[in-house]
Amino acid sequence: MTDADKAQADSLLRRAKIKDGYAHAALSYLISKADEDPLLQGKFTLKDGKLDNLVWADGSSITDYQCFSDVLAFDTTYPKNKYNRPLVVFSGTNHHGQTCIFCCGLLSDEKQKTYVLVLKMFMEIMDNKQPIVVVTYGDLAMREAIKEVLPNAAHRLCAWHLYRNACETIKNSKFLDGLKHLMYGNFFPKEFERR
Repeated sequence: MTDADKAQADSLLRRAKIKDGYAHAALSYLISKADEDPLLQGKFTLKDGKLDNLVWADGSSITDYQCFSDVLAFDTTYPKNKYNRPLVVFSGTNHHGQTCIFCCGLLSDEKQKTYVLVLKMFMEIMDNKQPIVVVTYGDLAMREAIKEVLPNAAHRLCAWHLYRNACETIKNSKFLDGLKHLMYGNFFPKEFERR
């Protein structure tokens, strides 16, 4: 967070409308972390003087994104918190196959315009380095936002969600076992096509 960001957040915290609740806690936490991590960045929007959307990434997450941003997972399927705010997690995988959290956010809603705004804030934090592929669970609003903000990125559906949907609609267990093997197995292209 820059000094200007901190000043804006401090000003926001002083407003009576948000002295209590998640906004105060979230911004206070980020301000305290910014003192420890000079690379931490956070962006937020206000609506009627109240916190509307908040996106943040610490220094190590930003560094990880610069190294491992080829494939970006964009997910809001986490259970909503007590404030009924969707949590968005931007993640990827490092060279050891471990999950890296690149950025998180609390959203006002799950509409396309909100996803567009949050993706733009995410890209600003990450110096506008575009991923090659974005993986989601198939939400239409999210898909349209990706097309708008990341037009050169290929959009793919998450294998876990695809398989779960197949399990709900296909009742042939032998077919499902074969599908799972194909979806999660490692094959050379010719071997995959043969199966």
